[in-house]
Amino acid sequence: MNRRKFFRNTSLFALGTSIINPFGSSAQTVGLEAVNKNKKAKNIIFLVSDGMSTGTLNMADVHLNRMLGKTSNWIQLFKDNRVSRALMDTASASSIVTDSAAGSSSWGSGFRVNNGSVNVGVNGEEYLPIWQKFKKTGKMAGCVTTVPITHATPSGFCVNSISRKGQEEIAEKYLDINFDVMMGGGLEFFDANKRKDKKDIFGVFEKKGYQIAKNRTEMLNASSEKQLLGVFSEDGLPYSIDRSNDIKLTQTIPTLAEMAQKAIDKMKNNPKGFVLQIEGGKVDWGAHSNDVAALLYDQIAFDEAIKVAIDFAEKDKETLVIITTDHGNANPGIIYGKEANANFDSIQKYKHTNEWLLNAIHADSSVAQVRELVEVANGKTISEENAKILLTFYDGLHKEEGGLYNYKKLPYQAFSEMQKKNNSVGWISMDHSGDYVELAAFGPGSELLKPFIKNTDLHYLMLTAAEVENKF
Repeated sequence: MNRRKFFRNTSLFALGTSIINPFGSSAQTVGLEAVNKNKKAKNIIFLVSDGMSTGTLNMADVHLNRMLGKTSNWIQLFKDNRVSRALMDTASASSIVTDSAAGSSSWGSGFRVNNGSVNVGVNGEEYLPIWQKFKKTGKMAGCVTTVPITHATPSGFCVNSISRKGQEEIAEKYLDINFDVMMGGGLEFFDANKRKDKKDIFGVFEKKGYQIAKNRTEMLNASSEKQLLGVFSEDGLPYSIDRSNDIKLTQTIPTLAEMAQKAIDKMKNNPKGFVLQIEGGKVDWGAHSNDVAALLYDQIAFDEAIKVAIDFAEKDKETLVIITTDHGNANPGIIYGKEANANFDSIQKYKHTNEWLLNAIHADSSVAQVRELVEVANGKTISEENAKILLTFYDGLHKEEGGLYNYKKLPYQAFSEMQKKNNSVGWISMDHSGDYVELAAFGPGSELLKPFIKNTDLHYLMLTAAEVENKF
């Protein structure tokens, strides 16, 4: 197949870009198009840091630099001129600010759909999701995530659903599509004792020949010969910083990088290749709660998964790696001030998320107990006055806070405002934003990326890079 001719018929034909090295004795031009010319992407790894504003990417890199003297893997790819880079318009059919279901569906279907729906068009059209297209060509397919495997982003590559909220039904739809690796959280949608209809979805998967992994050890020991369903938590997986400071969680819950490595090892020997989505889903949840420790350390965990993907692609030479996000969220950033450096560095002393901390406070907690918990979590306590303010959220004297994923109405926003004085991190909201977002591509097909694209364009770029015609 003539890849260039085929690509002209999509919305993404590009001449490629040249990279100039200004640091050599004489400038050398290395064209990404020349490097990848006529190469077919046998495999595709699509990495999504859900809800990652540019400030999140920036802060994680600054944090790593100042704490460990190292650059994040994502930013290092930019510094080394090893990837094609673009900005992406993330709008949905119904809004300039997308949700994750419509965002993922734009990649999954090649069409913009209304917020809340999964690969279902504005007039009810059902579009065949891209991982099913690749599965029909003989490729293996999988998704790994730190949120429920039935959540919006993985389902956007896999199934059709009129509503992202139908996660019990989405778990059943996964039975029909027969993917090779599915790992994340969401026990409540698979376990007969937790589902509303009491269906034993785990049992049906086992009858189909799947291995079921419910903890890190079972995942690591799973055979590469059988399909794998891994479900490690009732809802989303624990935040990375809470996991790393809890021995039991460290032993029982895999990291995103470990899940990614296991999925690649499971599928890499398939003669026709594989496609894999890797999602740092709780980056989005951390942004929704203005929880800086949750956000930064889950972004860093996502960055470690990037290394797994790039290391494999470098050796393999036939793998396209796409790294991006579906939308911004809360637009966090480091705020100017005399103590900005020292304040931001104080996050290095954090041991737990605000989620851990605020759930540990109760209506009968004393001011002293609140201050002690804050010191354990943040390495520095708060004033008695601020501790009293926090307690008002637990005794009904203060207006409760809402917000997505804040089911217990915990005072995330109020506490983040208290933290801001000591960590110099500010937030514009607790919800999604309509920003253009970062996108990087490595390997065969990366030369097709234009500097500015719509989210739907990635659907056709993947098909073209893998030389799969859009005929399904």
